[in-house]
Amino acid sequence: MAKKNKTRRAAVKRFKVTGSGKVMRRKAYKGHLTAKKSPNRKRRLRKATVVSSSEMKNVKNMIGA
Repeated sequence: MAKKNKTRRAAVKRFKVTGSGKVMRRKAYKGHLTAKKSPNRKRRLRKATVVSSSEMKNVKNMIGA
């Protein structure tokens, strides 16, 4: 019998699966040092985005989806 993979708890906290099966992630570069970034850039970084197709399989495997 094949062994089940354990869910990576850190990945579960970072990714969400949509109803259609896409995986959403938070954009990078918003964590700190935001004083020098333009308001327009910070606004764009607020929105979540879809994980790239090349990473989708790995992420789904980590989160057990």
